[in-house]
Amino acid sequence: MSILQTLLATLITLGILVTIHEWGHFWVARRCGVKVLRFSIGFGKPIWMRTGRDGTEYALAAIPLGGYVRMLDEREEEVPEALKPQAFNNKPVLQRMAIVAAGPLINLLFAVLAYWFLFLYGVSVAIPVVGDVRPDSLAAQAGIPAGVELLEVDGHPVQSWDEINLRLAARVGESGVLQLRAALPGSTLAERYPVPLQEWAVDLERESPLAALGIEPWRPTLPAVIGMLSPQGPAERAGLQTGDRVLRIAGEPVADWAALVRLVRARPGQATEFDIERAGQLSSLRITPAEQLTPDGERYGFIGAGVQTLPWPDSMLRRVQHGPLDALWVGAQKTGQMIGLTLDSIGKMIVGAISVKNLSGPITIAKVAGASAASGLESFVSFLAYLSISLGVLNLLPIPMLDGGHLLYQVIELVRGRPVSEKVQMFGIRIGMALLFSLMALAIINDLARL
Repeated sequence: MSILQTLLATLITLGILVTIHEWGHFWVARRCGVKVLRFSIGFGKPIWMRTGRDGTEYALAAIPLGGYVRMLDEREEEVPEALKPQAFNNKPVLQRMAIVAAGPLINLLFAVLAYWFLFLYGVSVAIPVVGDVRPDSLAAQAGIPAGVELLEVDGHPVQSWDEINLRLAARVGESGVLQLRAALPGSTLAERYPVPLQEWAVDLERESPLAALGIEPWRPTLPAVIGMLSPQGPAERAGLQTGDRVLRIAGEPVADWAALVRLVRARPGQATEFDIERAGQLSSLRITPAEQLTPDGERYGFIGAGVQTLPWPDSMLRRVQHGPLDALWVGAQKTGQMIGLTLDSIGKMIVGAISVKNLSGPITIAKVAGASAASGLESFVSFLAYLSISLGVLNLLPIPMLDGGHLLYQVIELVRGRPVSEKVQMFGIRIGMALLFSLMALAIINDLARL
């Protein structure tokens, strides 16, 4: 995917979510009788602006990393006597709380509707059949055999690998017994496989919970045919082309793509003979795999080539689709599950059960937005829902500067019967700024490390 496509997908993603978030604040503020001065998508100098009949300025600003709703407020400017009843600070505390909470809550509602659309439209998923089990892994110790379909995780029915990974992610860092239930495809005889966990450590930056468990999903065997090439990568520079079938590497037969990967990874920096078939003609190329390092410092080879994908057999796919009401209920359940997982992950990150290396920033968001947009409507809508949940949950955290911080002050005001002092609020804002900027810096550092 080109940089332009990635940038466009990112702008569309952020534009949708920011607009929804700020519209929540705007809509409730208007219903509570607060005068809205400006509704802006983006920060900084406006590149487009018009004034509506309601007197509100609607703006599109140059920095598309957020937005704001500016309301009439005596704490920010002098307000004419006639307009004081429309000032935010003069509204009852419960109305102010509703206005503040509306932004993140509408993000969560949007996620429900996005998932509702997906389940109503229908999504195609791979049936979760175990392809292989890594020796000496937790799955192998539990006796899980290859070829079975996973049916339940901790008593929850699952229909796809995505659902399984989410259920497993909730157990990262925990001890106890993970309960899996599986059966041979088409069989009604299911068996339970208890998997003992002891402070289950998973480096989520490097592997999925499923891989950490030792399970490899079933995939169709892919022939060693080149489907894509990295520009100016070792393979392209050596003359390899898309459509080429690799027959042998250093004289060793290449049965499939997995064998090609294994042989290339074993030869970092070594000039290697590749025997290929191109349009029915046999030829040889000498390619020197570039040297890469794993996070543990292990050297491996890389040539910058991707496999030519094949369609999955219909027998290994299922269509997950529901009627309008069922889809809404399933969408709400999915949103609730993702909210719980997000909060659980934040808690485990605080206590150290999950590494802070899993924090992601704008670069990762841009890459995932571009990849999901390129993968089709299902992936893009699913990513929108996930990001909307993250935005909603994070904004509700009781951190000054965020919506949740304002709600905290307003709850205290509701209990005490008088507002929190300006001095205390400003002190909290300074702490919140320091915390948020530190987290943002850490997320960007993680993004750059992933590059």
